[in-house]
Amino acid sequence: MAANSGTHNVAVLVRDGVLPMELGLAHQLFGGARGPSGERLYEVRTCAVTGPGMIRTDADFPIGAPHGPEALAEADTVIVPASHEEDESLTPGGLPAPLARALDSAAHVRLASICTGAFVLAAAGLLDGRRATTHWLSTDRFARTFPSVTVDPDVLYVDEGRILTSAGEAAGVDLCLHLIRGDHGAAVAADVARRTVVPPHREGGQAQYIQRPVPVRESTSTGAARAWAEDHLHEPVTLGELAAKAAMSVRTFNRRFREETALTPMQWLTQRRVDRARELLESTDHTVDRIATEAGFGTGASLRQHFVTGVGVSPGTYRRTFRGTRTSVRHDPHDSPDPPDSHPRPPVE
Repeated sequence: MAANSGTHNVAVLVRDGVLPMELGLAHQLFGGARGPSGERLYEVRTCAVTGPGMIRTDADFPIGAPHGPEALAEADTVIVPASHEEDESLTPGGLPAPLARALDSAAHVRLASICTGAFVLAAAGLLDGRRATTHWLSTDRFARTFPSVTVDPDVLYVDEGRILTSAGEAAGVDLCLHLIRGDHGAAVAADVARRTVVPPHREGGQAQYIQRPVPVRESTSTGAARAWAEDHLHEPVTLGELAAKAAMSVRTFNRRFREETALTPMQWLTQRRVDRARELLESTDHTVDRIATEAGFGTGASLRQHFVTGVGVSPGTYRRTFRGTRTSVRHDPHDSPDPPDSHPRPPVE
């Protein structure tokens, strides 16, 4: 759905054994997204393939699903949370018939799985030839069961365009915010995150977990250096400065940074600067050159290069997508148009 084109229908497909937290986070995040006048941007419906009724959870209480599979056919996005009762027993082509029929009715909408919900999409053949992820405890079984899927066990989520997969429950939060950000921009996603008291943006390529736990003391983590860099994006930031803020050697800082973020310090810094540029494009009328300076890219040409690489479209196209219907902005003569099918979507490396 294009940004700002009306209410977006989200169907959350629940099955016996559903994890209540995953169902709840979809309602909390999408349900909390608001437009400029406070209007709801998403309508979230809980549906079951067997029709309206009570569904068992993996807790000691059931939940009521007020909608049946017809909600999938009417949806713009379908979210498939995990079910500990059946997911890891699924095999290629082995979906129960009602579930297979329900997914067929949603064949042309955006599909996203949380945790082992990826087994459902894979069993339906929807992930064949694609990258995907699931909870790190289940990635080995997933890879053995679905060899036609390229499994990435080390990331929070994978965005393959129409089909997205995420790791465990917390990564489902990141995936939902990623979808909201792609639909309505960074400002709306940040507002949802702020209301929910979660980080507004974790890149999909960030590691699911750290094999060697990082000590709690801030002096032995790169968190303080990252926080400092966030406040100094507009300035030249060197690797040596970041390492010094963490009281580490450059070599140790590099290693620890990759353990904590699955990115190099410079990759992370570039992503943060692109995010800052996106916020400014959405919320100000600043020229591209001024935004380049405030985001730390120095020149408009550098910003355009990194923006196209990171987001997939030029700054001008991004601004017109997310601000064109709300405010007049000055056309940047240096900004060339993108192909008609281009759309802003952060990469997941």
